[in-house]
Amino acid sequence: SADENPDLFWALRGGGGNFGIVTSIDYRLFPVGPEIFGGAIAWAADAAPEVLGLYRELVETAPPETTIVAALRPAPPAPWLDPAIHRKPMVALFVCHTGSMGSVEPLVARIRSIGRPVGDILQPRSYVSQQALLDATQPSGRRYYWKSEYLGGLADGFLSRSIAGTREFASPQSALLIFPLQGRLNELPGDDGAVGNRDAHFVVNIAGSWEMPADDARNIDWTRGLWENLREFSTGGTYVNFLTEDEPVSRLRSAYGSNYERLAESKRKWDPENVFRTNKNIAPGE
Repeated sequence: SADENPDLFWALRGGGGNFGIVTSIDYRLFPVGPEIFGGAIAWAADAAPEVLGLYRELVETAPPETTIVAALRPAPPAPWLDPAIHRKPMVALFVCHTGSMGSVEPLVARIRSIGRPVGDILQPRSYVSQQALLDATQPSGRRYYWKSEYLGGLADGFLSRSIAGTREFASPQSALLIFPLQGRLNELPGDDGAVGNRDAHFVVNIAGSWEMPADDARNIDWTRGLWENLREFSTGGTYVNFLTEDEPVSRLRSAYGSNYERLAESKRKWDPENVFRTNKNIAPGE
């Protein structure tokens, strides 16, 4: 806890499974619902410049109860999408608003003012329904390879390269995802848990996803190629949960930023033999 072994308590909140086995957790809950406003809206890929331009504006001005995630990907054969767009490149926005319904209406009106959507399931819904919205896109048994970077903002060059790089995909299941990190994530002090890079405003994840082992090389190359083309826009950090098994230690260090050395010191104190190492491993400090 914050009072008993506070250094361990700090390391556990962001340090993954490096420091032991957590046997119980006390959660502080916040009221949500009974309904939130959420769902998704999508357009054909030729609308991407307008959609992502508006997205950049909206995430800076949206109320704190609102999160919007952007995606560039081939359209899945989902029932809410026009069948004519299936397997073709699209751009989508995923919205979750936990405030009053009235406060989100102007934002939704602006989103819906863009062109002709190929699918729109933005509506009041249960929070559980929102949580399950993308379950079908990440099934067990599929093959995955991801690359990510933290971003200070959405530069014009980043958006244009993202759009150009997703005109063709190595797999119809792959995607480029942009998550906003503003609000409370930025407001918490850097020493409030071991999560690094709290000054980042976005994280981009290039999420390679495919079916057959024979296609590994082609899909990994696609993911790495798009990542390499976008890296210059990075803050230099990356999100630890998106790291893959082939990442060097330098990438793990970049995920924790200035917190890495303190984590290594805690590791030396609490797990000097590195027993808990089947993870994004932080080696004990010297």
